[in-house]
Amino acid sequence: MAKGIGMSKALAVGVGVLTVSSVCGLVMMAVMYKIQIDRFPPVSPPTPTKPPVIPTGLPPTLRLPDNLIPESYKVLIQPYLYAVIPNNYTNQSFAFTGHSTVRVKCMIVSKSIFLHAQDLNVTTVEVRKSDSNEKLSVSGYKIHQNETNFLEIQLKDAMSGNETYYDIFTKFEGELFDVLDGFYVSGYTEKVKAEEEEEEDEDQERLFATSLLQPTNARKVFPCFDEPALKAVFQITIIHRPDTVALSNGIGDPHQTEIDGEEWIVTTFEETPIMSTYSLAFTVSDFKSKTRHSGTIIHIHARGDAIYAGHADYALEVTEKVLIRYQDIFGLKYPLTKIDQIALPDISVEAMENWGFISYQESGLLYDKSTASTFDQERVATLIAHELAHQWFGNLVTMRWWNDLWLNEGFATYMSYIGVQADGWDLRDLIVLRETQTAFQVDSLNSSHPLRLQENDIQTFSEITELFDDITYSKIMTNVSHNDQETKEDLEGFMSTWIEQVGYPVITIITQTGETSQEHFLLKIKLLPHFQLQDKDEWLLANVNCAGFFRVNYDEENWNKLRMQLERYHHVIPIINRGQLIDDAFNIARAHRLNVTIALSLTKYLVNDTEYIPWESALKNLDHLILMFDRSEVYGPITKYLRNLITRLYDHFEEYTINGTVPEKHTDQYNQVNAISVACSNGLTKCITMAKSLFEDYKNGTNDIHPNLRKAIYCSAIASGDEYDWEFAWMEYQRATVAAEKDKLRYALSCTKEIWLLNRYLQYTIDSSKIRKMDMFSTINYIAKNVAGQPLAWDFVREHWSYITQEYGAGVVSLGSLLDAVTKRFSTELQREQEEKNQGLAARALEQVIERTEANIKWVKENKQIVKDWFTGEL
Repeated sequence: MAKGIGMSKALAVGVGVLTVSSVCGLVMMAVMYKIQIDRFPPVSPPTPTKPPVIPTGLPPTLRLPDNLIPESYKVLIQPYLYAVIPNNYTNQSFAFTGHSTVRVKCMIVSKSIFLHAQDLNVTTVEVRKSDSNEKLSVSGYKIHQNETNFLEIQLKDAMSGNETYYDIFTKFEGELFDVLDGFYVSGYTEKVKAEEEEEEDEDQERLFATSLLQPTNARKVFPCFDEPALKAVFQITIIHRPDTVALSNGIGDPHQTEIDGEEWIVTTFEETPIMSTYSLAFTVSDFKSKTRHSGTIIHIHARGDAIYAGHADYALEVTEKVLIRYQDIFGLKYPLTKIDQIALPDISVEAMENWGFISYQESGLLYDKSTASTFDQERVATLIAHELAHQWFGNLVTMRWWNDLWLNEGFATYMSYIGVQADGWDLRDLIVLRETQTAFQVDSLNSSHPLRLQENDIQTFSEITELFDDITYSKIMTNVSHNDQETKEDLEGFMSTWIEQVGYPVITIITQTGETSQEHFLLKIKLLPHFQLQDKDEWLLANVNCAGFFRVNYDEENWNKLRMQLERYHHVIPIINRGQLIDDAFNIARAHRLNVTIALSLTKYLVNDTEYIPWESALKNLDHLILMFDRSEVYGPITKYLRNLITRLYDHFEEYTINGTVPEKHTDQYNQVNAISVACSNGLTKCITMAKSLFEDYKNGTNDIHPNLRKAIYCSAIASGDEYDWEFAWMEYQRATVAAEKDKLRYALSCTKEIWLLNRYLQYTIDSSKIRKMDMFSTINYIAKNVAGQPLAWDFVREHWSYITQEYGAGVVSLGSLLDAVTKRFSTELQREQEEKNQGLAARALEQVIERTEANIKWVKENKQIVKDWFTGEL
């Protein structure tokens, strides 16, 4: 962590007494993980019991009964898909067939078998005793078309208990839908060289089939015990068309064969380690690959165009470095012989950590040196580090049930900051911005949830997917990311309160007496007493470098002394704390514990600060004021204040910007983008002129805009431009072949102020030929960020909610972020009533946005005039 130049005596005392510290990062992480796994072991076969009667009927919950424990699967899948559409198009098929044999250990005498199956037609079921191959008579079977997804098999004769082994064989049929979950189909275009020299190369449509099985989608591919603790060994065989390659978790052995007069390839994969169903993966495509041998065989798979252009090279380098670093840190070799990583044109999550075969969005794995920004490069490195960490945290050791998802995601997020150091990225100072402050926002709501919920509280698919949120990914970060002097005594007792209790504390300090108090921090809470200070020259700063997951409030006199210190000589206060002071003050003010003018006053010193962390903290919080007031008379004074505040920062980076270059320091590069975005959006004339000039050059065929700055400059030019600028950007988006560049243009298209263009753009999001399915949610979020687009996006989401939830299956994980984005500006009773009328929306996410809206309503009523007067007074 960054350290300040110096601190006062009172500061030092305050730090020693008041900072809530965490255990040394990696040591604590390992101990915490071991405690949780010891308490809730991932694979503990149920204790055999002998009930007086054989159980009948459906299980009492959505969970599988404990009478059968899977040990191994042999699964064969045959997709009939052609990667390149043949001349005889009628031969194209989106069906797949297959069969599976799962060997189970029977713990209890039973006539009932329950597995999971969904969207499958199961045509054959056989049950045999493993040692004798004796066939048991099946009286019937059915798939329950409800939230259980149970495949119920009823036997005429009972299976023996006492750990007797049985083989359950099923034949099944399914369809490759384009819903981005289960085993699904998607497509892309690839340039094909023209046969004649005078002819232009043409775009050829290609198709591929791939899987996304987390959290509960393995059941959509084959009947299985689809719960994370029910691990087993898998042997996968895929029969696929010639000119395609099949990939899975293990190394594949392909050979050609003839089936019913047609040529096919049969690829049999080596047996996997014991693993959960959601970690399985398979893809059939005509992708190409690059390989590196480094103890572990590393493959990167992608579209041929991307491989030949060298876009996979960086991922190969990073993967090798991070793997070596993790093996050194963990003292445990990566357990498989190979690691495949694939860049998919369509996948609804950023990446998925399938064991030995990781899937990514293209922009998360591919890096084009000529068009990508350093931020794109950082994203590739960070995502790879996150997913490789899962090969240990999540795959090798797995939580027993989804209520402990934080064990997987929290530690993988933490390790990503450690892993990227192997490639020279030092991002640790950004943890406070990206993780701590992000988790704070959700965890300050009554509708937040603890890291670990009770198993019985998480049953349905929607309840599981709602756990993939900022609490699960980010809250644990503060607890493991600092090297302090916390004792390890009673770590389990300490951690149980951290893991099982919702929220976080606010520490209130009275500097005149040294008295402190601690309360649960919530946005909706009563005011605290006002404290008077004795006349002292010294100020106090607690939670240095944000070592603890809590906010700090002071008496008003200490806040003012801290503000004066920032204005006099801000370098005395560490960079991270400069950001923390601003973030704490604004959020404490939103919770009615502090006058908002104190928080606003802390931003004034920024005219002399060029560091990214304090600026980003301020802009995120001032953005909330903009969201509350950008449709009211308060917005004019806010805009003028921001324009004045940002001018010096814009000037600081202007020479770089004009020359098409960026500063060397990574956080300065982020702040250069901030300077352009804020200056242009708040009407700084020279910024708008610069953006329009560079965009005109781009339209005329010369794009000299540095990749770091393209997103901001494209947006600024389109926001101040006309429909022809928008149409040009749309054509460029369609022409672009590099995902990272497409993403920049896709964002910029949302910046127009023309309502009819925004409406057209919203309609494009439900046309997958225009906007890819995986990009639907983020595109709507971008439009909702635009003040002109927010009401359009809200109406659009409500109107198309049924379609969205039906067509975008895996996107359910993102429904919370979608609702969050389209309701962020809500601060009126009418808007709250609109939310409450839409109870069909995602339950927990809707509860959170309603609670936030109620907090906004109260805050705006109390502070609108105060905020207006403050900004007016600063002009």
